[in-house]
Amino acid sequence: MTYRNFFRPLSALRDFLLVLFALSAALVLAGCSVSGSGSGSAEAVKTVTIASIAYPYKGKQVFNGLNGIVLQQSWLKEQLAKKGAELVFTPVSTAVGGPLINEGFSGKRIDFASYGDFPATIALAGGIPLKIVAPVGQGQDVYLVVRKGLAAKSLADLKGKRIALHRGRPWELPFSKLVDSKGLKLDDFKIVNINPSATPAALQSGSVDAAVLLSDGLLVQQKGIANVIWSTKEAPADWKMRAELFGRADFVDAHPDLTQLVVEAFVRAAAWSADEAHKAEVIRNAARGAMPEEIVAQDYANSHIVWRERFSPIFSSAVRTHYHSVADYALQRGLIRTKVDADALIDDRFVKQALRDLKLEDFWAQDGQSH
Repeated sequence: MTYRNFFRPLSALRDFLLVLFALSAALVLAGCSVSGSGSGSAEAVKTVTIASIAYPYKGKQVFNGLNGIVLQQSWLKEQLAKKGAELVFTPVSTAVGGPLINEGFSGKRIDFASYGDFPATIALAGGIPLKIVAPVGQGQDVYLVVRKGLAAKSLADLKGKRIALHRGRPWELPFSKLVDSKGLKLDDFKIVNINPSATPAALQSGSVDAAVLLSDGLLVQQKGIANVIWSTKEAPADWKMRAELFGRADFVDAHPDLTQLVVEAFVRAAAWSADEAHKAEVIRNAARGAMPEEIVAQDYANSHIVWRERFSPIFSSAVRTHYHSVADYALQRGLIRTKVDADALIDDRFVKQALRDLKLEDFWAQDGQSH
């Protein structure tokens, strides 16, 4: 059975994503009491709205990572209040994160969002103007796991086997790069398009032989369901899955002062997280509602990135190369119809100013490498 036997064409996947954008927005964002800044004009802004993935934890929705630190520090809330604006964080479920955030940007209900590279690229190609105003660290590792009992030690051993890969999600690109690097192609495998939440059961039942996952790859290994045979820890830095702080371009251009405050808050949060004294708390917060602490710690470990650099907001060459790769891949695979200008996507002026204002110009290496 071939790859095409398993899936609808990619044009159908694109259409499905567009439909999901609209449906998820109608069901969720329309029901929110959140209102953004409207047209993004020079009129007074009453709210600055940031959307991000949130997780249910102890009866409430919590924001992990830098978003959680920005909320905890309260600096941004206080600075915006001085300008007569309220800070609003909009929680988004990971199941519908990209489509929901894209629709929020399209409807000008949100001004900023921390989310992944693929959905942002799809939004740009669809005519939603966005800018990356701050990188969010050094990226997230992707894992290739093989079900327990299968004697496969490398990607080549999986030729003809069933691999779970949720299409159109950020981890598709690193896997494609791995396939290309080994002189193989996707048609050499039986790709099964299933959600990561269903993947452990599929591995355990033998419905699939391998899977491409994020840190949940370490979790299925811990549970004895599968073994990790490769990860982006072994690959170039630009292969990692990335998420950044994106801003709606019209808002950014109309309100550079407010954008500067938002970016400075994230740089402050990054500097706090980069302090080794806060390592345990960072890991604890990152795990809330998402993953066991030991899995988060293991994911952070052995990545060849020193702790401080893990949170670098610098627009390194790896960031720029990564978004060129995403734009090229999405176009080549039919996920988008219009080429995205990756260089125009990047707006580094706010990070540069924040580093100067906070006297952090020398805190992180300028190209994301260790000091």
